[in-house]
Amino acid sequence: MTTVTTIATLTPQAADGQVIKVTGGHPLMGRIRVQGSKNVALHLYAAALLAETELVLHRAPAILDTGVCAQILTHTGTHSHAPGDGTFHVIPTPRLRPVIHHDLGAKVRTTAVLAAAVLACAGSVDFPVPGGDAFCPRLIDRHLAAMEAVGAEVTVDEHGRTIHAGLPAGRELRPFRVDVATPYGPSLGATVTALLLAARVPGECLITSPSIEPEVTETVRFLAERGVRAAWDDEGLHVHGVDGIEGGRFTVAGDRTEAATMIMATAVTGGTIDLDGITLPELPDAQRQVLADAGLNLTSHCGGIRAAVGAGGLRAVRARTGPHPGLPTDTAPQLAALLTQAVGTSHVFEAVYPRRDTHVAPLRAFGADIASTGQDIRIHGPARLRAADVQAADIRAVTALLIAALAADGTSTIGGMYHLARGYGRLLPNLAALGADITTTAEA
Repeated sequence: MTTVTTIATLTPQAADGQVIKVTGGHPLMGRIRVQGSKNVALHLYAAALLAETELVLHRAPAILDTGVCAQILTHTGTHSHAPGDGTFHVIPTPRLRPVIHHDLGAKVRTTAVLAAAVLACAGSVDFPVPGGDAFCPRLIDRHLAAMEAVGAEVTVDEHGRTIHAGLPAGRELRPFRVDVATPYGPSLGATVTALLLAARVPGECLITSPSIEPEVTETVRFLAERGVRAAWDDEGLHVHGVDGIEGGRFTVAGDRTEAATMIMATAVTGGTIDLDGITLPELPDAQRQVLADAGLNLTSHCGGIRAAVGAGGLRAVRARTGPHPGLPTDTAPQLAALLTQAVGTSHVFEAVYPRRDTHVAPLRAFGADIASTGQDIRIHGPARLRAADVQAADIRAVTALLIAALAADGTSTIGGMYHLARGYGRLLPNLAALGADITTTAEA
């Protein structure tokens, strides 16, 4: 019988000791509900620090990163808990402790965003260099630039591991202008960092070259419902801060990355899936186009999405990741796994990060004809995949290997449960419910 551990019940230590076993060759069929967006939720947890009255976020994903953020908020003196029922509760403190817990902050990518919220409320903050996935260097210079622009003095300790940002004595947050552009496009995280700082600044702030990813627009929507005015024009994102931000209730949007992952996992097996909790327009334009070009039929169905491979089967594509509404970089590894079963030679160019190819070598272990050259990944298919014993080093790489295992002959063993648990609350139980032969067991 298929047994799958529920992510919400796992501790990080327990997740580290789990492996995933998948026997391929089973078409997936059925209906599942998509979780609340991991990436949107993580930024809203930071925004929650600005609230001055009790706040409840609904549809918070039951993932390890949610638990880590709840602990980070609690360490600042803000009472926060996530019981695993899809809610995230925040009761503010009148006096924040201006520290992001070093060990906890080193586990998530949004550490600098959390620090910006503390800086906005407390006037100073100490925080570690962010953690999270480490598939390539991910700089925070634009975050620090926003903190300096609002008037903070920023210093880094001699080991380069702890950062202090603080307003000089007697100074207050000041209106600012900051550019969050990077060589690879607008910084999503730095846009939210600047946005949270600006939300508490009297007067108008301007964020130039802002990201328009849903993580940003949803944070803008959250703040707008609480009186913060924000508007885009040709100059950038204009933000008018307020003296106080109320709590209340807010619902996290559906996870477009999980939706795309489930669509591709089903497609690689030749199955059909219905997704609830997300609509077709919520998938980025380029995501929909690439999947259609690859031979998938995506339709709106009963308020959600229905997806299946068309009569012509899977086809090779040329794809390029990019800022919203481009192809999300967080779905590129899964796309590469899907394209191992497409006819012809595909290319996936990574334009958001200087390098993102930790999934390439493990996919080769399955027998995939795949190689990376700089930012370009080439996949020739269809390849007959065979079971493999592989390890993944980041969230999206794990899901790429799961997709390959679903298409492979035999039973595969995949390590990296900790990374999966950071981003997906019910991915494995959902796959099992759709018909996958999948189990989680203690690592030997």
